[in-house]
Amino acid sequence: MHRRRALRAPLALTVLALVGCGEPAVRAVPFGGSDSIPCQAVAERWPDTIGPYEPRVTAVASDGVAAWGEPPIVARCGKAPPGPTTDPCIDVNGVDWVATSLDDGGTMFTTYGRDPAVEVLVPAAYEAPPLLLPPFGEAVGAIPQSLGECSSVGD
Repeated sequence: MHRRRALRAPLALTVLALVGCGEPAVRAVPFGGSDSIPCQAVAERWPDTIGPYEPRVTAVASDGVAAWGEPPIVARCGKAPPGPTTDPCIDVNGVDWVATSLDDGGTMFTTYGRDPAVEVLVPAAYEAPPLLLPPFGEAVGAIPQSLGECSSVGD
């Protein structure tokens, strides 16, 4: 049984709650590579919780997408790796993340140096978004960091 599934949107993530029987499901469009072998390895390691936030049911048949909390924190595997950027890059327990501020006040974190990349979208309702990243370390670690390190960003 899949507890976490979702759909992806082109650039901005559209997150909707679907009303149905039981718990509302989170929708977020998966990336094209979300069901690739590397993303399957990531999905097998998605964290059980993100801090106090429990997993959410997602609305599509892709294990490469998961969600936790309300409003949902959404993780998606299969994104194209980011190239050099001026966005801040941070190391969280050995995982390099590029942090991008979104127009709605949320933050998009994208792994750096891994192919495919993993994206974590944190809504503006959460304080200190980087503090939500450590639980993703084991899952993201399933993809080797072979394309460079955080220090490479912007060089």
